[in-house]
Amino acid sequence: MNWRSSLETYDMQTGAVQVILRTDRLIEAPNWHPDGRFLVNGDGGLWRADATGLTPIPRGTSERCNNDHGFLPDGRIVFSAHDGTGAGMHVLGPEGCRPVDLPRPSWWHGAHGARITYACVRGGDRVVRVAVLDTATGSEAVLTDWPGHHDGPDFSACGEWVWFNSDATGHAQIWKMRADGTEAAPVFRDERVNWFPHPSPCGGHVLYLSYAPGTQGHPRDRDVELWAMSPDGGDRRRLLCLFGGQGSINVPCWSPDGRAFAFMRYAPDAGQ
Repeated sequence: MNWRSSLETYDMQTGAVQVILRTDRLIEAPNWHPDGRFLVNGDGGLWRADATGLTPIPRGTSERCNNDHGFLPDGRIVFSAHDGTGAGMHVLGPEGCRPVDLPRPSWWHGAHGARITYACVRGGDRVVRVAVLDTATGSEAVLTDWPGHHDGPDFSACGEWVWFNSDATGHAQIWKMRADGTEAAPVFRDERVNWFPHPSPCGGHVLYLSYAPGTQGHPRDRDVELWAMSPDGGDRRRLLCLFGGQGSINVPCWSPDGRAFAFMRYAPDAGQ
């Protein structure tokens, strides 16, 4: 096997899996751009990916980009990167790279209209919480103020709900709440460790990453499963079993029409 990372897509109607690109680099977290290409991170940078290969994206002075990145509704790229003061969020526009004016650390995960949602640490207690920022007003609302690790938020297609994962009930499960933080509850409970819910743009599906029972955190290079369900938590079904985990679907990965999603598969031998 001469590849480390395999960028692939899954068609929800046919179940067909298509390999887009295989590379010996470790690349992560594909976003599906409206132009048909993909955004990934790797080697501390951002890349456009398609069947022809990887093209680096200039990002100003930001270094150590992680796998929390994606597209704003206006087409600009937003990403998180680490520096001496922690993880900050940045926006790439015509003027280059500029930080979003927020306390750190903050890890971007989703957007709807003028709002972005992200994981953050506030108050000095190192607890990861979910927050929403109205970029029009600069107002930040931290939505999860109860004990537990709350992560991986993403907006529903209508923008009324924020989906996320939380271990408040013992281990990571899929939750949702109103975008103002009310009505927060787990969507279902099972023995598996479930992360990174992503509602589809068509409103018909929610995709998530599922680890074996007892898994701590969201490690890379594990046997994992990708599951889908309806927005009410019904019709849960396993779509794929693969070697992946961290980097497979950390961020929004649906095609613009909601028919398919992108994901990363990793080579078992290369991860050891």
